[in-house]
Amino acid sequence: MSEYAISVNNVSKMYKLYDKPMDRLKESLGFSREKKYHEHYALNDVSFTIKKGETLGIIGTNGAGKSTILKIITGVLSQTDGEVLVNGRISALLELGAGFNMEYSGLENVYLNGTMLGYSHEEIDGKLEAILAFADIGEFINQPVKTYSSGMFVRLAFAVAINIDPDILIVDEALSVGDVFFQAKCYRKFEEFKKMGRTLLFVSHDLGSVNKYCDRAILLNKGEKLAEGIPKEMIDLYKKVLVNQEGETQSEYIKEKETKAKDVKEIKAKKLKKPFLLNPNVSEYGTKAVEIKDFTLLDSDKIATNTIEKFTEFSIKIQAQFNETVQEVIYAYTIKDLKGTDLTGTNTMYEKVDIEPLAAGETQEITFKQRMNLQGGEYLLSLGCTGYRNGEFEVHHRLYDICNISVVSTQDTVGYFDMDSDITVENC
Repeated sequence: MSEYAISVNNVSKMYKLYDKPMDRLKESLGFSREKKYHEHYALNDVSFTIKKGETLGIIGTNGAGKSTILKIITGVLSQTDGEVLVNGRISALLELGAGFNMEYSGLENVYLNGTMLGYSHEEIDGKLEAILAFADIGEFINQPVKTYSSGMFVRLAFAVAINIDPDILIVDEALSVGDVFFQAKCYRKFEEFKKMGRTLLFVSHDLGSVNKYCDRAILLNKGEKLAEGIPKEMIDLYKKVLVNQEGETQSEYIKEKETKAKDVKEIKAKKLKKPFLLNPNVSEYGTKAVEIKDFTLLDSDKIATNTIEKFTEFSIKIQAQFNETVQEVIYAYTIKDLKGTDLTGTNTMYEKVDIEPLAAGETQEITFKQRMNLQGGEYLLSLGCTGYRNGEFEVHHRLYDICNISVVSTQDTVGYFDMDSDITVENC
């Protein structure tokens, strides 16, 4: 019997892209011998294996081919070239709605999915109680799923996928739809699944979960496998890929930041790299006598990223422009949880850093460097510039929840902060 649950061998997926619909029609009818399309490879010669009982994560940017490879493994798509071998019964939670009939009730869809996976009506009866308890959607189980919220939908879909006793579970980002408490319940189920010696394959942008739950990770980029290895190394490489996508290599980035140029104003005017999403609905206000023009986050390797490993140093860098001559300027940052509760932060006044006032049109770059002691999870960053003018407090510029910070951790403690305890045990 093979030790591998999944074997992917030189798999490629090519799509024909046509400039005009008429070109597709002409080719399909045989009216043109000239090639009317150009080839786009969603996957290009990708190979990897997953051992039985292993948990593998696949990471990469949007368009890297992550969902495509999962669909080929589950049989939703057919590959253009290559071979996929699966040894065991697969249960998959892919796109929201996949495998469900919107006109059927939740209960009818449970039986439909179970039947598609090869279970008899009697076998599904035996698993029904566990499925309904896990989904916890109450009376809605008898309503058409087209009336469900996205959260209810993913509850039912995951409850079916995890409780039908599969050999291999495949999950594609679907858990991001559920609430925090349901996600916690799902991850506990992952732990049980692993202890039972089952195989788990999942795609996620939650790098903390990949680091915590996966034995290995694969990094895809533009349809090609860049590397595979332990999750932390792949996450570090992924952050470098994000920097490269901004048109700058890691070495070039560090070199630029470490070089002391003669023209300081020119260096300050350079746009800071932000290879991460910004909040499109950021809340901002203030007089803008001093305006925050740019910012970024840097990890301990001076790579621009909003994914920070716990217990490492990171920096928040702010570029501000003086639109008026202002005395007594204060720069600040705040980190909040997703509910909006202030967890930590500081400012230049607390830190007893004097800010030199500049003339209108000049810029400053302020760097807050600190150690990340927050637990693994998602947080929100806010930036601010305030001060005093003629003895009166004034808000120059505030940016609330400008971006998220993802903290990657392999071990968490109670609460928001880790006290970094050193424990000794002595027998008396």
